[in-house]
Amino acid sequence: MTDGSAPRRPSPAGDEHRQTRAGRRRAPTGPRRWLAAGGLAALAAVVAVTLAVRGGAAPACAAPPPRALPAGALAAPPLGGTVHSGKATFYDSKGAGGNCSRPAAPTNHLYVALGPDEYAAGASCGGHLDVTGPKGTVRVLVMDQCPECEPGHLDLSAEAFARIADPVQGVVKITYRAVVDPPLPGPLTFRVKEGASQWWFAVLVGDHGNPLRAVEVRQGGSWRAAARADYNYWLIPSGAGPGPYTIRVTDAYGHRATATGIRMLPGQVQRSTVRMYGAGTPARSATPSRSASARPSPRPSVSATPSTTAPPGTPAVLDAAAAPASLAPVPAGCG
Repeated sequence: MTDGSAPRRPSPAGDEHRQTRAGRRRAPTGPRRWLAAGGLAALAAVVAVTLAVRGGAAPACAAPPPRALPAGALAAPPLGGTVHSGKATFYDSKGAGGNCSRPAAPTNHLYVALGPDEYAAGASCGGHLDVTGPKGTVRVLVMDQCPECEPGHLDLSAEAFARIADPVQGVVKITYRAVVDPPLPGPLTFRVKEGASQWWFAVLVGDHGNPLRAVEVRQGGSWRAAARADYNYWLIPSGAGPGPYTIRVTDAYGHRATATGIRMLPGQVQRSTVRMYGAGTPARSATPSRSASARPSPRPSVSATPSTTAPPGTPAVLDAAAAPASLAPVPAGCG
């Protein structure tokens, strides 16, 4: 605990451990049309809700049921720079961070939602794609899932679509490829999820450039592997102790970085002093703001150069080495 109260086991969690889908353009208002596919999808939905409702709490943030993949198909993120062909549409997340649980959409508004096959249960989150259309090429951040999109169908942000085609067209043919080792905006960031404790650990890793392959937490002299949820948090259901934590991150191409001093501060974005790859100057310490909210806002929670004061409404970004142990967690909504 960080508020000085006696430790207690958390009650079984429900909706606070699930990620919303705020901002998805095609979010259905009636019965979800992908449930009409048949009994298999319906069964998957029942299992997903059963797992989410662990203590009887209302599943306000339950994930939508996954679309069944074609026989023999394997879900996997685009990797390695291979050129793919497909089509693009566009939507507006309205500033929300999408299925990948970002605190907010990137400030340049250049992002993309992938279908379940390429979203791959969150394995694509945080990666980048170069997308080429009739008017040119745009680089986008993988931030969201498009439940109804088939493989090769990219749902771009409206701003990204306008870079490659006339929005009047609505749908255009494209080619796209994964970007290997894109420039990093800064050192790795970590956000411990609301509801986490020494008995239930969940962390969101940011600014890693390439898609991630593994996240591990050092405990008792050994590394414990975390499991990625489809909303992009890395979970250790039995917990990882009270912290501070040493966290090792490995990306899809084998880059590895280890961050120390990550604290049990749910809802706070903590900036480490290590980059996922590439040369760079060490991160400068940022003075944490005690009043900033962890709720999503139109401004990003992460910047390449930490500032000493946060603008109103901007989620706090703490230096992992400098954050005070007494700083109380800021409660926030799902994700």
